[in-house]
Amino acid sequence: MDFSTSDLKHLFVRLAARMSTERDALCALDGVIGDGDHGIAMEQGMKAAADQIQSLDGSLQDVFNAAAKGFLNAVGASSGPLYATGFLRAGKAVGPRLAMPKDDLRLVIVAIRDGIQHRGKAEPGQKTMIDAWHPAAEAAAAGATPTSILAAAKDGMEATKPMLATLGRASRLGERVIGHADPGSVSAVMIIEEITLEMAH
Repeated sequence: MDFSTSDLKHLFVRLAARMSTERDALCALDGVIGDGDHGIAMEQGMKAAADQIQSLDGSLQDVFNAAAKGFLNAVGASSGPLYATGFLRAGKAVGPRLAMPKDDLRLVIVAIRDGIQHRGKAEPGQKTMIDAWHPAAEAAAAGATPTSILAAAKDGMEATKPMLATLGRASRLGERVIGHADPGSVSAVMIIEEITLEMAH
């Protein structure tokens, strides 16, 4: 089964809906260790990305590039540039095709991780979204099943709970952040879940 540009547009619509549903929970989590707006940022970013691409006529790469622009325009701070860079990398990875094998979505997971890591300079173990993206990307690159890729992301997110934060706003809170999952890693798992669902169908 192929994954087409219309499938990619639908994926972004589902991501926007998912972030809208989870917005308050993400904000509550972020309120404990951040400034409480992560859910709002992710909802606005994904909605803007989904809106930006709906009427677009072009390749998979064009759709990812437009989604990146939409996300960045809506979310200037923190997660905006990170996901914009991730989506640009994903576009480059899939290239100017109109469709691709569904299994190539693993390239998308790897590329988003690479983009976020390049832009944010985070390493695994610093209590950031990379703690979920990195193990998922490693599993995807190793040819793991969609279920295993998602499991790797969830394990990575769970692993952020006992961590001290060394990057970002949460790093100023010291031991107060221990016991709470990083909100960025929680939203990352949601995104990875939607992508792996596409791979599995």
